[in-house]
Amino acid sequence: MNFRKDFPIFEQHPKLVYLDSAATSQKPKAVLEALQNYYVSMNANIHRSAHFLAEKATIAYEATRQTVADFIGAKYKHEIVFTRNATESINLVARSWGEAFLKTGDEVLLSKLEHHSNLVPWLQVKEKIGIQIKYLDIDEAGQLIFEESQITKKTKFISLTGMSNSLGIITDLKPIIAKAHEVGAKVLVDACQLAVHSPIGVQELDADFLVFSAHKLYGPTGVGILYGKSDLLEKMPAFLGGGEMIQQVFEDHFIPGDLPSKFEAGTPNIAGVVAFKAAIDYINSIGFEAIQTKEMRLAEHALEKFKTLPYLSLIGPQEIENRGSIISFTMNAVHPHDIAEGLSQKQICIRAGHHCTQPLMDYWKLPATARVSFAFYNEMEEVDGLVEGLEDVYNYFNSF
Repeated sequence: MNFRKDFPIFEQHPKLVYLDSAATSQKPKAVLEALQNYYVSMNANIHRSAHFLAEKATIAYEATRQTVADFIGAKYKHEIVFTRNATESINLVARSWGEAFLKTGDEVLLSKLEHHSNLVPWLQVKEKIGIQIKYLDIDEAGQLIFEESQITKKTKFISLTGMSNSLGIITDLKPIIAKAHEVGAKVLVDACQLAVHSPIGVQELDADFLVFSAHKLYGPTGVGILYGKSDLLEKMPAFLGGGEMIQQVFEDHFIPGDLPSKFEAGTPNIAGVVAFKAAIDYINSIGFEAIQTKEMRLAEHALEKFKTLPYLSLIGPQEIENRGSIISFTMNAVHPHDIAEGLSQKQICIRAGHHCTQPLMDYWKLPATARVSFAFYNEMEEVDGLVEGLEDVYNYFNSF
Protein backbone atom coordinates (compact mmCIF):
# COMPACT_ATOMS: atom_id res chain seq x y z
CA MET A 1 0.00 0.00 0.00
CA ASN A 2 1.23 3.50 -0.88
CA PHE A 3 1.03 5.88 2.09
CA ARG A 4 2.47 8.96 0.37
CA LYS A 5 -1.03 10.39 -0.08
CA ASP A 6 -1.31 10.73 3.71
CA PHE A 7 1.67 13.11 3.85
CA PRO A 8 1.08 16.60 2.39
CA ILE A 9 4.78 17.34 1.87
CA PHE A 10 4.78 14.91 -1.06
CA GLU A 11 2.01 16.94 -2.67
CA GLN A 12 4.22 20.01 -2.37
CA HIS A 13 7.25 18.14 -3.74
CA PRO A 14 5.98 15.37 -6.05
CA LYS A 15 9.51 14.25 -6.99
CA LEU A 16 10.79 14.19 -3.43
CA VAL A 17 12.55 11.00 -2.33
CA TYR A 18 12.87 11.44 1.42
CA LEU A 19 15.35 8.98 2.93
CA ASP A 20 16.21 10.86 6.12
CA SER A 21 13.41 9.73 8.41
CA ALA A 22 15.87 8.69 11.13
CA ALA A 23 16.63 12.39 11.58
CA THR A 24 12.99 13.42 11.54
CA SER A 25 9.90 11.92 9.95
CA GLN A 26 7.39 13.60 7.69
CA LYS A 27 3.98 14.37 9.20
CA PRO A 28 0.65 12.87 8.12
CA LYS A 29 -2.44 15.01 7.55
CA ALA A 30 -3.98 13.79 10.78
CA VAL A 31 -1.17 15.33 12.81
CA LEU A 32 -1.26 18.63 10.95
CA GLU A 33 -5.01 18.81 11.37
CA ALA A 34 -4.71 18.07 15.08
CA LEU A 35 -2.19 20.89 15.49
CA GLN A 36 -4.47 23.34 13.73
CA ASN A 37 -7.51 22.11 15.63
CA TYR A 38 -5.86 22.77 18.98
CA TYR A 39 -5.14 26.40 18.15
CA VAL A 40 -8.47 26.94 16.44
CA SER A 41 -10.79 25.23 18.92
CA MET A 42 -9.16 24.88 22.35
CA ASN A 43 -6.14 27.17 22.70
CA ALA A 44 -5.67 27.65 26.46
CA ASN A 45 -3.18 26.81 29.15
CA ILE A 46 -3.65 23.47 30.86
CA HIS A 47 -4.13 22.30 34.45
CA ARG A 48 -4.57 25.84 35.81
CA SER A 49 -7.69 27.68 34.75
CA ALA A 50 -11.24 26.63 35.55
CA HIS A 51 -12.80 27.87 32.31
CA PHE A 52 -14.11 25.54 29.63
CA LEU A 53 -11.29 26.07 27.11
CA ALA A 54 -8.64 25.15 29.68
CA GLU A 55 -10.63 22.07 30.63
CA LYS A 56 -10.90 21.05 26.98
CA ALA A 57 -7.16 21.55 26.41
CA THR A 58 -6.28 19.67 29.60
CA ILE A 59 -8.45 16.70 28.64
CA ALA A 60 -6.79 16.53 25.20
CA TYR A 61 -3.30 16.84 26.69
CA GLU A 62 -3.88 14.10 29.26
CA ALA A 63 -5.49 11.87 26.62
CA THR A 64 -2.12 11.83 24.86
CA ARG A 65 -0.43 10.74 28.08
CA GLN A 66 -2.75 7.74 28.29
CA THR A 67 -2.23 6.97 24.61
CA VAL A 68 1.55 7.01 25.05
CA ALA A 69 1.30 4.79 28.15
CA ASP A 70 -0.79 2.29 26.18
CA PHE A 71 1.56 2.53 23.19
CA ILE A 72 4.58 1.33 25.19
CA GLY A 73 2.70 -0.83 27.68
CA ALA A 74 3.32 1.28 30.78
CA LYS A 75 1.44 0.23 33.90
CA TYR A 76 0.40 3.76 34.88
CA LYS A 77 -0.09 6.90 32.82
CA HIS A 78 1.71 8.99 35.47
CA GLU A 79 4.88 7.08 34.53
CA ILE A 80 4.88 9.13 31.30
CA VAL A 81 6.62 12.52 31.52
CA PHE A 82 6.51 14.99 28.63
CA THR A 83 9.74 16.85 27.86
CA ARG A 84 11.00 18.91 24.92
CA ASN A 85 12.82 15.97 23.31
CA ALA A 86 14.57 12.70 24.10
CA THR A 87 17.77 14.60 24.82
CA GLU A 88 16.05 16.45 27.63
CA SER A 89 14.57 13.18 28.87
CA ILE A 90 18.04 11.62 29.21
CA ASN A 91 19.40 14.79 30.82
CA LEU A 92 16.54 14.69 33.31
CA VAL A 93 17.48 11.17 34.39
CA ALA A 94 21.22 11.90 34.43
CA ARG A 95 20.84 15.06 36.49
CA SER A 96 17.98 14.00 38.74
CA TRP A 97 18.59 10.30 39.35
CA GLY A 98 22.30 10.38 38.56
CA GLU A 99 23.31 13.29 40.73
CA ALA A 100 21.06 12.15 43.59
CA PHE A 101 22.04 8.49 43.72
CA LEU A 102 25.47 8.13 42.11
CA LYS A 103 28.66 8.83 44.01
CA THR A 104 32.35 9.12 43.22
CA GLY A 105 33.74 5.85 41.85
CA ASP A 106 30.39 4.39 40.79
CA GLU A 107 30.34 2.96 37.28
CA VAL A 108 27.96 3.88 34.47
CA LEU A 109 27.97 1.51 31.51
CA LEU A 110 27.37 2.88 28.00
CA SER A 111 28.26 1.55 24.55
CA LYS A 112 30.15 2.68 21.47
CA LEU A 113 26.84 2.79 19.57
CA GLU A 114 25.41 5.67 21.56
CA HIS A 115 24.17 8.97 20.22
CA HIS A 116 25.84 12.01 21.75
CA SER A 117 22.59 12.64 23.65
CA ASN A 118 23.24 9.40 25.55
CA LEU A 119 26.90 10.16 26.11
CA VAL A 120 27.33 13.82 26.99
CA PRO A 121 24.84 13.93 29.93
CA TRP A 122 26.74 11.08 31.62
CA LEU A 123 30.09 12.72 30.87
CA GLN A 124 28.73 15.84 32.56
CA VAL A 125 27.83 13.77 35.63
CA LYS A 126 31.36 12.36 35.50
CA GLU A 127 32.80 15.88 35.52
CA LYS A 128 30.61 16.88 38.44
CA ILE A 129 30.81 13.94 40.83
CA GLY A 130 33.59 11.71 39.51
CA ILE A 131 31.77 8.59 38.32
CA GLN A 132 33.54 6.12 36.05
CA ILE A 133 32.29 5.61 32.49
CA LYS A 134 32.75 2.22 30.85
CA TYR A 135 31.75 1.10 27.36
CA LEU A 136 30.43 -2.08 25.80
CA ASP A 137 32.31 -2.83 22.60
CA ILE A 138 30.73 -3.91 19.31
CA ASP A 139 31.52 -6.62 16.77
CA GLU A 140 32.02 -6.23 13.02
CA ALA A 141 28.26 -6.24 12.42
CA GLY A 142 27.76 -3.50 15.00
CA GLN A 143 26.10 -5.69 17.64
CA LEU A 144 26.99 -5.21 21.28
CA ILE A 145 29.58 -7.56 22.75
CA PHE A 146 28.26 -8.38 26.21
CA GLU A 147 29.58 -10.65 28.89
CA GLU A 148 27.99 -10.83 32.32
CA SER A 149 31.36 -10.09 33.94
CA GLN A 150 31.19 -6.57 32.49
CA ILE A 151 28.47 -5.75 35.02
CA THR A 152 29.78 -5.75 38.59
CA LYS A 153 28.73 -4.48 42.00
CA LYS A 154 30.29 -1.15 41.02
CA THR A 155 27.88 -0.85 38.09
CA LYS A 156 25.07 1.44 39.20
CA PHE A 157 23.53 2.58 35.94
CA ILE A 158 23.41 1.39 32.32
CA SER A 159 22.21 3.56 29.43
CA LEU A 160 21.97 1.94 26.00
CA THR A 161 20.31 2.39 22.66
CA GLY A 162 17.61 -0.04 21.54
CA MET A 163 18.46 0.62 17.89
CA SER A 164 21.49 2.45 16.54
CA ASN A 165 20.68 5.67 14.71
CA SER A 166 23.90 5.28 12.75
CA LEU A 167 23.99 1.56 11.86
CA GLY A 168 20.39 0.43 12.24
CA ILE A 169 21.42 -2.49 14.44
CA ILE A 170 18.80 -3.60 16.97
CA THR A 171 20.51 -4.40 20.24
CA ASP A 172 19.72 -7.41 22.42
CA LEU A 173 18.94 -5.68 25.71
CA LYS A 174 17.09 -8.29 27.75
CA PRO A 175 20.13 -10.21 29.05
CA ILE A 176 21.85 -6.93 29.89
CA ILE A 177 18.83 -5.63 31.80
CA ALA A 178 18.42 -8.92 33.64
CA LYS A 179 22.06 -8.93 34.77
CA ALA A 180 21.90 -5.26 35.70
CA HIS A 181 18.97 -5.88 38.01
CA GLU A 182 20.80 -8.77 39.64
CA VAL A 183 23.37 -6.30 40.97
CA GLY A 184 20.85 -3.53 41.67
CA ALA A 185 21.79 -1.34 38.70
CA LYS A 186 19.20 0.73 36.86
CA VAL A 187 18.81 0.77 33.07
CA LEU A 188 17.74 3.46 30.62
CA VAL A 189 16.87 2.56 27.02
CA ASP A 190 17.23 5.15 24.28
CA ALA A 191 14.32 4.07 22.07
CA CYS A 192 14.35 7.03 19.67
CA GLN A 193 14.74 4.73 16.66
CA LEU A 194 13.33 1.53 18.13
CA ALA A 195 9.95 3.08 18.98
CA VAL A 196 9.48 4.07 15.33
CA HIS A 197 10.02 0.62 13.86
CA SER A 198 9.00 -1.88 16.50
CA PRO A 199 6.39 -2.32 19.25
CA ILE A 200 7.75 -1.84 22.76
CA GLY A 201 6.50 -3.37 25.99
CA VAL A 202 8.29 -1.63 28.83
CA GLN A 203 7.02 -4.01 31.49
CA GLU A 204 8.21 -7.05 29.56
CA LEU A 205 11.51 -5.36 28.72
CA ASP A 206 11.78 -4.32 32.39
CA ALA A 207 13.67 -1.14 31.59
CA ASP A 208 13.72 1.34 34.46
CA PHE A 209 13.64 4.30 32.11
CA LEU A 210 12.92 4.63 28.39
CA VAL A 211 13.00 7.69 26.15
CA PHE A 212 11.93 8.64 22.64
CA SER A 213 10.88 11.67 20.59
CA ALA A 214 7.57 12.52 18.93
CA HIS A 215 9.13 14.05 15.82
CA LYS A 216 10.75 10.78 14.75
CA LEU A 217 7.43 8.99 15.28
CA TYR A 218 5.49 11.09 12.74
CA GLY A 219 4.53 13.64 15.39
CA PRO A 220 5.46 17.29 15.96
CA THR A 221 8.85 18.59 16.99
CA GLY A 222 9.35 19.83 20.52
CA VAL A 223 7.87 16.82 22.34
CA GLY A 224 9.90 14.18 24.11
CA ILE A 225 8.82 11.18 26.16
CA LEU A 226 10.33 9.90 29.38
CA TYR A 227 8.98 6.68 30.82
CA GLY A 228 10.13 5.84 34.32
CA LYS A 229 9.03 3.28 36.87
CA SER A 230 6.84 4.98 39.46
CA ASP A 231 8.97 4.10 42.48
CA LEU A 232 12.06 5.60 40.87
CA LEU A 233 10.35 8.78 39.68
CA GLU A 234 8.90 9.28 43.15
CA LYS A 235 12.37 9.20 44.74
CA MET A 236 14.00 11.52 42.19
CA PRO A 237 14.29 15.27 42.93
CA ALA A 238 12.61 17.71 40.55
CA PHE A 239 14.71 18.56 37.50
CA LEU A 240 13.43 22.08 36.73
CA GLY A 241 11.73 24.50 39.08
CA GLY A 242 8.85 26.86 38.43
CA GLY A 243 5.13 26.73 37.88
CA GLU A 244 3.09 23.54 37.57
CA MET A 245 5.67 21.29 39.26
CA ILE A 246 4.77 22.26 42.84
CA GLN A 247 2.16 21.66 45.50
CA GLN A 248 3.16 24.61 47.67
CA VAL A 249 5.85 27.28 47.69
CA PHE A 250 7.03 29.07 50.86
CA GLU A 251 9.67 31.72 51.36
CA ASP A 252 12.29 29.19 52.39
CA HIS A 253 11.22 25.91 50.77
CA PHE A 254 8.79 24.23 48.39
CA ILE A 255 6.87 20.98 48.19
CA PRO A 256 7.02 19.35 44.73
CA GLY A 257 3.90 18.15 42.99
CA ASP A 258 2.81 14.60 42.37
CA LEU A 259 3.86 12.62 39.32
CA PRO A 260 4.10 13.52 36.52
CA SER A 261 3.68 17.27 37.28
CA LYS A 262 6.84 17.15 39.39
CA PHE A 263 8.90 16.92 36.18
CA GLU A 264 6.81 19.17 33.92
CA ALA A 265 7.70 22.69 35.02
CA GLY A 266 6.25 25.61 33.08
CA THR A 267 3.92 25.72 30.12
CA PRO A 268 4.66 22.72 27.89
CA ASN A 269 4.28 22.31 24.13
CA ILE A 270 0.56 21.74 24.54
CA ALA A 271 -0.28 21.74 20.84
CA GLY A 272 2.55 19.33 20.08
CA VAL A 273 1.54 16.90 22.82
CA VAL A 274 -2.12 16.99 21.73
CA ALA A 275 -1.14 16.37 18.10
CA PHE A 276 1.18 13.52 19.07
CA LYS A 277 -1.87 11.47 19.95
CA ALA A 278 -2.97 11.77 16.32
CA ALA A 279 0.43 10.41 15.24
CA ILE A 280 0.17 7.37 17.51
CA ASP A 281 -3.42 6.76 16.47
CA TYR A 282 -2.29 6.89 12.84
CA ILE A 283 0.52 4.38 13.48
CA ASN A 284 -1.85 2.10 15.37
CA SER A 285 -4.33 2.22 12.49
CA ILE A 286 -1.65 0.82 10.16
CA GLY A 287 -0.08 -1.58 12.66
CA PHE A 288 3.56 -2.39 13.28
CA GLU A 289 3.34 -5.66 11.40
CA ALA A 290 2.51 -3.84 8.16
CA ILE A 291 5.07 -1.13 8.90
CA GLN A 292 7.87 -3.59 9.60
CA THR A 293 7.04 -5.68 6.53
CA LYS A 294 7.18 -2.64 4.26
CA GLU A 295 10.33 -1.17 5.76
CA MET A 296 12.23 -4.45 5.79
CA ARG A 297 11.41 -5.06 2.14
CA LEU A 298 12.79 -1.64 1.32
CA ALA A 299 15.93 -2.21 3.39
CA GLU A 300 16.52 -5.68 1.97
CA HIS A 301 16.11 -4.39 -1.58
CA ALA A 302 18.56 -1.56 -0.86
CA LEU A 303 21.12 -3.90 0.68
CA GLU A 304 20.95 -6.18 -2.35
CA LYS A 305 21.35 -3.25 -4.73
CA PHE A 306 24.19 -1.67 -2.75
CA LYS A 307 26.16 -4.91 -2.85
CA THR A 308 26.20 -4.73 -6.65
CA LEU A 309 28.08 -1.41 -6.51
CA PRO A 310 31.76 -2.29 -6.03
CA TYR A 311 32.67 1.23 -4.92
CA LEU A 312 30.25 1.18 -1.97
CA SER A 313 31.18 -0.20 1.45
CA LEU A 314 28.42 -1.01 3.92
CA ILE A 315 29.18 0.02 7.50
CA GLY A 316 27.77 -2.25 10.18
CA PRO A 317 25.34 -5.12 9.56
CA GLN A 318 25.54 -6.56 6.06
CA GLU A 319 22.33 -8.58 6.24
CA ILE A 320 18.70 -7.89 7.09
CA GLU A 321 18.66 -9.79 10.40
CA ASN A 322 18.63 -7.88 13.72
CA ARG A 323 18.39 -4.51 12.09
CA GLY A 324 15.98 -1.74 11.24
CA SER A 325 15.64 0.20 8.02
CA ILE A 326 18.75 2.38 8.49
CA ILE A 327 21.78 1.74 6.27
CA SER A 328 25.14 3.51 6.44
CA PHE A 329 27.81 3.31 3.78
CA THR A 330 30.84 4.99 2.26
CA MET A 331 31.85 5.49 -1.38
CA ASN A 332 35.41 5.13 -2.67
CA ALA A 333 37.11 8.51 -3.13
CA VAL A 334 33.89 10.47 -2.55
CA HIS A 335 33.13 12.24 0.74
CA PRO A 336 29.70 11.50 2.26
CA HIS A 337 28.82 15.21 2.10
CA ASP A 338 29.44 15.17 -1.65
CA ILE A 339 27.23 12.09 -1.97
CA ALA A 340 24.43 13.86 -0.13
CA GLU A 341 24.79 17.05 -2.16
CA GLY A 342 24.83 15.15 -5.45
CA LEU A 343 21.69 13.24 -4.52
CA SER A 344 20.00 16.41 -3.27
CA GLN A 345 20.22 17.85 -6.77
CA LYS A 346 17.96 14.98 -7.78
CA GLN A 347 15.58 15.72 -4.85
CA ILE A 348 16.83 12.62 -3.01
CA CYS A 349 17.36 13.46 0.67
CA ILE A 350 19.82 11.39 2.70
CA ARG A 351 22.02 12.11 5.73
CA ALA A 352 25.78 12.57 5.74
CA GLY A 353 28.13 13.11 8.65
CA HIS A 354 29.00 11.48 11.95
CA HIS A 355 25.30 11.24 12.94
CA CYS A 356 26.09 12.46 16.48
CA THR A 357 28.05 9.23 17.05
CA GLN A 358 31.66 10.39 16.94
CA PRO A 359 33.02 7.60 19.19
CA LEU A 360 31.42 5.10 16.81
CA MET A 361 33.00 6.83 13.81
CA ASP A 362 36.34 6.69 15.61
CA TYR A 363 35.82 2.94 16.12
CA TRP A 364 35.38 2.49 12.35
CA LYS A 365 38.20 4.99 11.71
CA LEU A 366 35.88 7.09 9.58
CA PRO A 367 35.21 10.85 9.58
CA ALA A 368 31.64 10.32 8.39
CA THR A 369 29.25 8.03 6.53
CA ALA A 370 26.29 8.45 4.22
CA ARG A 371 23.04 7.19 5.72
CA VAL A 372 19.68 6.29 4.24
CA SER A 373 16.72 5.61 6.48
CA PHE A 374 13.48 4.22 5.13
CA ALA A 375 9.94 4.76 6.34
CA PHE A 376 6.73 3.06 5.31
CA TYR A 377 5.92 6.00 3.01
CA ASN A 378 8.87 5.09 0.79
CA GLU A 379 8.52 2.87 -2.30
CA MET A 380 10.68 0.31 -4.13
CA GLU A 381 11.15 2.58 -7.14
CA GLU A 382 12.68 5.15 -4.81
CA VAL A 383 15.35 2.62 -3.86
CA ASP A 384 16.05 2.06 -7.55
CA GLY A 385 16.22 5.82 -8.08
CA LEU A 386 18.64 6.11 -5.17
CA VAL A 387 20.94 3.49 -6.69
CA GLU A 388 20.87 5.28 -10.05
CA GLY A 389 21.68 8.52 -8.25
CA LEU A 390 24.62 6.91 -6.46
CA GLU A 391 25.97 5.64 -9.77
CA ASP A 392 25.71 9.15 -11.21
CA VAL A 393 27.49 10.67 -8.21
CA TYR A 394 30.32 8.15 -8.41
CA ASN A 395 30.73 8.61 -12.16
CA TYR A 396 30.75 12.39 -11.80
CA PHE A 397 33.53 12.42 -9.21
CA ASN A 398 35.56 9.88 -11.14
CA SER A 399 35.27 11.55 -14.52
CA PHE A 400 38.05 14.09 -14.00
